[in-house]
Amino acid sequence: MNILPLHFKDLFAQLGLDNDNESIGQFIDRHGPLDCSIKLADAPFWSEAQSTFLREQILADADWAELVDQLSTALRSDPPAHP
Repeated sequence: MNILPLHFKDLFAQLGLDNDNESIGQFIDRHGPLDCSIKLADAPFWSEAQSTFLREQILADADWAELVDQLSTALRSDPPAHP
């Protein structure tokens, strides 16, 4: 069990992705919105290792599971409308 709180940027680092705020925003913009019928781990933009990690974290209800759920929600949200 992790004694330090995990943050969204930690999940991106764990997935081997750039984890600064701008890069996270660009990733979500580029890959969202993800269709609700697709499980996050089955999205076509993950490598096999990333997909396995995401799937395992949810199945084990691991420390990362809440952040994986947050990422799933972020990727399924419609981008904000620009005036």
